[in-house]
Amino acid sequence: MKKTYILAIESSCDETSVSIICDGKEEIATVVLSQMDTHANFGGVVPEVASRMHIENITMVLEECLEKANMKMEDVDAIAITYGPGLIGSLLIGLQAAKTLAYLYGKPLIPVHHIAGHIYANNLVKPMEFPLISLVVSGGHTELIYMKDHYSFEKLGSTLDDAVGEAYDKVARVLGLHYPGGPLVDKLAHEGKDTYSLPLPLDDDSYNFSFSGIKSAVINLSHNEHQRGNEIITENLACSFQNRVVEILTKKTMRALREKNVKHLIIAGGVAANKGLREKFTELCEKEDIELTVPAMKYCTDNAAMIGAAGYYAYKIGRRADLSLNSKATDRLQ
Repeated sequence: MKKTYILAIESSCDETSVSIICDGKEEIATVVLSQMDTHANFGGVVPEVASRMHIENITMVLEECLEKANMKMEDVDAIAITYGPGLIGSLLIGLQAAKTLAYLYGKPLIPVHHIAGHIYANNLVKPMEFPLISLVVSGGHTELIYMKDHYSFEKLGSTLDDAVGEAYDKVARVLGLHYPGGPLVDKLAHEGKDTYSLPLPLDDDSYNFSFSGIKSAVINLSHNEHQRGNEIITENLACSFQNRVVEILTKKTMRALREKNVKHLIIAGGVAANKGLREKFTELCEKEDIELTVPAMKYCTDNAAMIGAAGYYAYKIGRRADLSLNSKATDRLQ
């Protein structure tokens, strides 16, 4: 059977990435150029700066990926592109590059939703088995997705305000940690003890999440302790914060698995790299005989390999876009 090669481009935030994926599961070559060091100087991603850096980097990253794969544009079957959601300026740079390549080389243009990419990063680890539930946890998203087959997405619940990764970064700022703060909070949490009283966020019967409350609770607690002249033990506050977040994520996800009678869970997104989250889900899934798939660390953050994996299955079901395709800062996964 002839193999299908998808060239994918991802530029939704501050990583410029190009990848070539074979049959949705084999990574031929991937190049990721991160802007993290630049944005760390500002304490977060500056959209205008990100867009300009994508312009500077996109051609270089494309050429490097093709060279790394020892392939030419004529060798690929289609071009997959992240059209949204994300920073609109950043998305437009990748989209323009993809449309130009599709036009010049006569290749089909495959639109890929960013969250679908995060989910399909798991297919690069092992073939996805259905039905499954995916917990998507990142800087911009927290969602529970039920999938009965490839490219079938049913949203069970999502965050009503802050995404979990955003909450981590804001708490990190309160603790005096530099950007990106999520991994540093995770590291501190493993060094501390759960000694601070913090609420369990949105502990209800829905599958929705809310992290603005616990973020505010950390800010208020820190402020009150400083007003009283008490020292904040950062390791312990990080531990208390992480324990509440992990508890509500695991509690609602495991309930969804039981109620949907699903035996396969995948975790996706940048926060999938969180050690505390991985450890707790591993423990619970072993206890309840649930198969757990977590992407390799390199596939947790934004990368074009995940877009290529999702793009392959979108290509197979006939998804195509013409050159009028536009970027979307927000869009429903479908």
